[in-house]
Amino acid sequence: MTRLATLTQALLDAAKAAGAEQADAMALSGVSQSIDIRAGALEQAERSEATEIGLRVLMGGRQACVSASDTSPATLARLAERAVAMAREAPADPYAGLASPEQIATSWDLAALELVEDAPEPSAADLEAMARAAEAAAMDSAGITQVEASAGYGRREVHMAASNGFSGGYARNSHSVSAVAFTGSGTGMERDYAGEGRIFAADMPSAAGIGALAAERALARAGAVQPKTGTYPVLFDERVASSLIGHLTSAINGAAIARGQSWLLDALGQQVLPAGLSLVEDPLRPRISGSRPFDGEGLPSARRMVVENGILLGWTLDLATGRKLGMASTGNAARGTSAPPTPSSSNTDLTQGQLSRADLIRDMGTGLLITSMIGSTINPNTGDYSRGASGFWVENGEIKYPVNECTIAGNLREMLLRIIPANDARAHLSTRVPSLLIDGMTLAGA
Repeated sequence: MTRLATLTQALLDAAKAAGAEQADAMALSGVSQSIDIRAGALEQAERSEATEIGLRVLMGGRQACVSASDTSPATLARLAERAVAMAREAPADPYAGLASPEQIATSWDLAALELVEDAPEPSAADLEAMARAAEAAAMDSAGITQVEASAGYGRREVHMAASNGFSGGYARNSHSVSAVAFTGSGTGMERDYAGEGRIFAADMPSAAGIGALAAERALARAGAVQPKTGTYPVLFDERVASSLIGHLTSAINGAAIARGQSWLLDALGQQVLPAGLSLVEDPLRPRISGSRPFDGEGLPSARRMVVENGILLGWTLDLATGRKLGMASTGNAARGTSAPPTPSSSNTDLTQGQLSRADLIRDMGTGLLITSMIGSTINPNTGDYSRGASGFWVENGEIKYPVNECTIAGNLREMLLRIIPANDARAHLSTRVPSLLIDGMTLAGA
């Protein structure tokens, strides 16, 4: 038995000894390190290692959660005693409770998920070399005045166990490189970025390529102006298009539905995307950051169709929200050490179109190509949408000049019914969404 498995079992034993009727436990262990380079100098070097434990106890429909970073036997006993005392005073929740034994996952294939690589951890010197390579490549571009580059590595192990008989764990690691490039000065300063992350180091693009792309994007933004106010087609670049689908997945989250606060509250079985488009959730995709063999309540992970041919098929549920809504959990519980589970989406995949981004730019005529967004005003009940944006102005199907300091607005339910997808979604991302064209949004600019 691994150290984390031993800790979770010890927590369950302590909870039982303290009088808990039911309990589940989580133990996390992780290491992370990062290197930041700015203006050619090492700006920051960080490394952290930590172990954290969490315990949830249930007493007659009441529950309480406690967590700690001290794993001594005395601390485990005190945690359990405090959790039981807190649960006795907590308000009753008729929907809280563990999975039944027949619901829990009993087997999974970690090797097939490829969540961790069999390779040594990169050294701080390795990370610094990658960050410097990204910075140098960006600074090689004429017109770039400053670059901030970073490289990082992380490894995380988790184990969960519960009094219903579930016990399981897995590990995952990650590599990342990013760069932010600046051009111009004062009020004329513009910036843009590039960054990549992978589970396997061999899958990472070169640090120099990332730096060069950040510089290219920043230079393209030089001389940005406000666009014209009006109603125009808007093309969400692949870098930001996933946010639109993120608003959809948030609206179908069981917690929002159970509260009655969702602009899709009445949309089950109705069309929410154009005919021909589907949204699939698949937490079992190999080498993907959002993959997992089971959810935060020990239920098996499985591929499911969220939207099929434009029709919304179901909510995203954990056990508690499922019980409240009279439905089965979809295996979407997520949790940390200090709070009970909540529903959360994992890997999502939107149907791609037949046209390229360049084709959509050509077809949109005159409008806005968005490459960056700031702020967000979303009415959770109506879906009214407003966000700050910047990108490029398109005229006669051609990109003409960069634009900034504008606001786009619309209603999400109406917007999503009009999306036209490109074919440029990046395969390695957890959320695979291509560039999305919406014909006719309100644009506030100059």
